[in-house]
Amino acid sequence: MPDAAKMLAIDLGASNGRAILGILQDGTLRLQEVHRFSNDPVMVNGNLYWDILRLFHEIKQGILNCVRQGHRDISSIAVDTWGVDFGLLDDKGNLLGNPYHYRDKRTSGMMGKIQELISKEELYHITGIEFMWFNTILQLYSMKRDNSALLEKAKTLLLTPDLLNYFLSGEKATEYSIASTTQLLDAHTRSWSDKIINQLGLPREIFTDIIPSGTIIGELTDELSQELSISKIKVIAAAGHDTQSAIAAVPASNDDFAYISCGTWSLMGFESDCPIINEKSMNLSVTNEGGVGGKTTVLKNIMGLWLTQECKRYWDRTGEGCTFAELDIESMHAEPFKSFIDPDHHSLIAPVNMPESIREYCRKTGQPVPETRGEIVRCITQSLALKYRMTLEKLENLLGRPLPVIHMVGGGIKDKLLCQFTADATGRDVVAGPIEASSIGNILVQAMALGRIKDLKQIRNIVKASFPIVAYSPEDKELWDKAYDVFKNLIKE
Repeated sequence: MPDAAKMLAIDLGASNGRAILGILQDGTLRLQEVHRFSNDPVMVNGNLYWDILRLFHEIKQGILNCVRQGHRDISSIAVDTWGVDFGLLDDKGNLLGNPYHYRDKRTSGMMGKIQELISKEELYHITGIEFMWFNTILQLYSMKRDNSALLEKAKTLLLTPDLLNYFLSGEKATEYSIASTTQLLDAHTRSWSDKIINQLGLPREIFTDIIPSGTIIGELTDELSQELSISKIKVIAAAGHDTQSAIAAVPASNDDFAYISCGTWSLMGFESDCPIINEKSMNLSVTNEGGVGGKTTVLKNIMGLWLTQECKRYWDRTGEGCTFAELDIESMHAEPFKSFIDPDHHSLIAPVNMPESIREYCRKTGQPVPETRGEIVRCITQSLALKYRMTLEKLENLLGRPLPVIHMVGGGIKDKLLCQFTADATGRDVVAGPIEASSIGNILVQAMALGRIKDLKQIRNIVKASFPIVAYSPEDKELWDKAYDVFKNLIKE
């Protein structure tokens, strides 16, 4: 029997993080969660930050828990996180302040300012990235315009997973998939765009070399190895962007599928051997991100279960404590198709009171106002499913052919109603699973870097052999078609 390979995934989402041990043996993967923790942004003096040192403390607790549970023989560790955010280091390698949160207000108005220097068309044709209000390019340019002392002192920029890799190993590098989220990467050459960086007056020297997904970048530092009582395990830049780790774990049998990586955000798209960058893709606001194995993932960003999470957070804060399971039951019993929202509407980006913001959206659009918790969650869930249908139509229009099956992965698939609604709304078979897709992809890309797995196809075969999936078939086509007509007229895309 071949020796088992043990790899530790640090998977950080926008609301929580987890350390998951993967044990690969005989073509199957077993998972063991060794640590889970919340990820809570901090508001200070009107700005929103990530508490990056606390997150690194939690990563160390994950390693310590492996040691305590008898897993000193870990081969490697890798970190994946959300995209776009970064930390800055000084000339001695010290962190210059807590990294800003992508929802911080400082990017307001920056898109228009950037387009005074470089046109939207040129920017898109270089990067292939959708214009989003939180992209790295906007964050950096806002610092440039504000004459930020941090940016002036910075010698190195590291995106969040690369920053945590640096804390672990002392090595500075930028992994390809996370670099592609910045809107500063040339999608054709897969290198930093000197043209964009220079045109915006950003300091070119702070950008490090870009390395492929699945690169061994070093080992734990001597200090960490001693502190955590573990050998100097390898530190691997897997797929630093959690979406790309999740897509790597899609248990597809062929290339003919759409995917939804479903969590706080929903990322919906398909895989391509090369970027798809043209006038049609720009008009459809499609993003081209770097994926595992040199793939390009052509996708759309859609607001996801953050809407429900924010509602629950408000209800918990105001004494209406509830579980997600309770909300699911209440939603199932609510009246269907009573009202809809555009999940990506600007009024829902960062409200203090999400339930009231949803009610206000419905008032302003002349719809029945959802009052109960179940009605609000039902409104969110069916609206997300219909937004998936709208997005699928755009992707198929770009591709020039239908995508017959949708693979849904990530924590959002625990919402069985959302999975069924997605099948109903799109008229496609939906294959849901695995739940811990980003951790699984992270682990198996580590195994590929270590020579235990050959390629992306083998990764997906291991996923199929190791984890359960649930199939959903479309129902009630006529009702959902009518609902879609109402939805389209409402948001007027």
